[in-house]
Amino acid sequence: MTVKLVVLYTPPDDPAAFDAHHLSVHMPLVAALPGLERAEAGRFTAALDGGGQTFYRLTELYFADQAAMNAALGSPQGQATAVDFQKIAPTGSRTIVQVLDD
Repeated sequence: MTVKLVVLYTPPDDPAAFDAHHLSVHMPLVAALPGLERAEAGRFTAALDGGGQTFYRLTELYFADQAAMNAALGSPQGQATAVDFQKIAPTGSRTIVQVLDD
C-alpha cells in the first residue's frame, strides 16, 4: 500500500531565497532518502475558490508502505532532511501522511 508524505509550506518571508534553498539544498537531501520511490514538488499560483492562498509550496514523497517511510525518516539522510526542514519551513507549514487507495 503506497504511502505519501505531503509537505505543505506556508508563504515564506523571502520567496526567492526559500525557493533557492528548497531546490538546491533541501530537494537533494530528499532525493537521498532510502526507499523513496518518487518525489514531486511545486508552487501554488492561485486559490480558485476565492479564498486566500494559505500554502506556497507542496512537496510529495512516495514510499512503498509505512515501514519504508519510517525507515527513510529514521535514517541518517532522513534526519538530515528533517533538520533542514526545521531551518526553512515557515511557521504554519504542515507535514501529513496519506495512504493511497491502490
